[in-house]
Amino acid sequence: MLVKNAENRGQLEFVSLENMVPQDHLLRKIDAAIDFKKIYEFVEDLYCEDNGRPSVDPVVLFKIVLIQHIYGIPSLRRTLEEVSMNLTYRWFIGYPLNEAVPHFSTVSYNFKHRFNHGTVEYVFRWVLKAAAEEGYLDTEAIFVDGTHIKASANLKKQAKKAVPKQAKRYAKELFAEVNRDREEHGKKPFSDDSDKNPPQEKQTKETVVSTTDPESGVFHKGEHKKCFAYEAHTACDKHNFVLGVYVTPGNVHDSVAFDPLYDEVCRNYPEHKTVVADSAYKTPWICKRIFGSGHVLSTCYTRPKTKENGHPWWMYVYDEYFDDVICPEYRALHYSTTNREGYREYKSRAYLCKSCPTRGICTESSRCEKTVMRHIWQDYVEMAEHVRYMPVYKELYRLRKEKIERVFADAKERHDMRYTQYRGLAQVTNWVKLKFAAMNLKKLATWKWNGRHPAPDGGKRSRLHENAPDISLLFPPVFLFSNRTPALA
Repeated sequence: MLVKNAENRGQLEFVSLENMVPQDHLLRKIDAAIDFKKIYEFVEDLYCEDNGRPSVDPVVLFKIVLIQHIYGIPSLRRTLEEVSMNLTYRWFIGYPLNEAVPHFSTVSYNFKHRFNHGTVEYVFRWVLKAAAEEGYLDTEAIFVDGTHIKASANLKKQAKKAVPKQAKRYAKELFAEVNRDREEHGKKPFSDDSDKNPPQEKQTKETVVSTTDPESGVFHKGEHKKCFAYEAHTACDKHNFVLGVYVTPGNVHDSVAFDPLYDEVCRNYPEHKTVVADSAYKTPWICKRIFGSGHVLSTCYTRPKTKENGHPWWMYVYDEYFDDVICPEYRALHYSTTNREGYREYKSRAYLCKSCPTRGICTESSRCEKTVMRHIWQDYVEMAEHVRYMPVYKELYRLRKEKIERVFADAKERHDMRYTQYRGLAQVTNWVKLKFAAMNLKKLATWKWNGRHPAPDGGKRSRLHENAPDISLLFPPVFLFSNRTPALA
């Protein structure tokens, strides 16, 4: 039987928002998981006590932005439209049906001018602290990687600009160790002629910048379309809680941005034991920093970039005892010098190479001389290679695609992090941190509502690490070997 519904659009009814929201709704779980009144404590200094017009409740402002990031709504204007029409959103911010929600410009102004980076950082750490108190964090293994976010900039609107070169953070430490190594080999140390060089701000390089958003960078990798982008260098724990993020232009390499991100991780979670990262982070400095501080770097195999149709890299063997390199024809390449970049140069004898039967696939030097370079921190890189074969760390690296890669996939597919409408490094950083804070809060609320603990002891211990070998017993201290001096075992 056909039934036509009567149109009762003008009917007046008495309704309760409390009864209209399902008991198992996500926003109910979030509201019960954390005390939003804490927000008043760290925004109190941003408001005047006895002057000015009444403000919009700061808790309401934060909840509106949380709604935007939790449900992946593209813009703040669209978010306010959804909040105005959605009963659940109104219940979450505490606004009845007959009360007008704040104008989007009010929310936008507050997050651009009033709620600065410190406030956003406080919110981010506040959610993580709540998760730690519930026992949901497992920080023994930290997973590190970066993901690109398309900037709000047209690739056609670009210009070439001279920008200052950034000095390497470890430049002073490397310079000191290079001179120490040269002295041990009987070489004259390099002079510190930084006073003779032009100031760092005058040492520039030419690069392509956007005229729309100059703080973004050009990103082009593999099959990805060339564009201006930012990169969010991120660290998460074994339970996919984001522990730290450092945002840079899209043309900054992962290894360059590692130090500020790892500083944040060490400052907040010094108890971590392992850093899990891909091959982009397997550089001499990163390996030295991680292993030198008593932690372990779990990474993957790196394909060597050697000459095509030449001898494989592994046929040149480093002799630790004599501090020489043995070539495929069992000839010794002796130490020559240590350059400013931190590489020891081992060179062959020209009179021996002239009559070598494989010289054509070994070197094309007109002087019949083969040079092999080895970094002074190469021992730490070899430690990472040894760790790669251990079952415990091999399993940790296998989990990487389920941890940090899953975080990026969720952020882009469910929380609209593929493209940012904000411009400028400061605004994009706040936007990314709020998004990750919303993701952490969503996970915390769901687990707490379901009474879930990731491990019987509250997740404070990782079962993978219980049988992990003591790395200090497996590897001896790393020494800078003197020429023809036996290595200490």
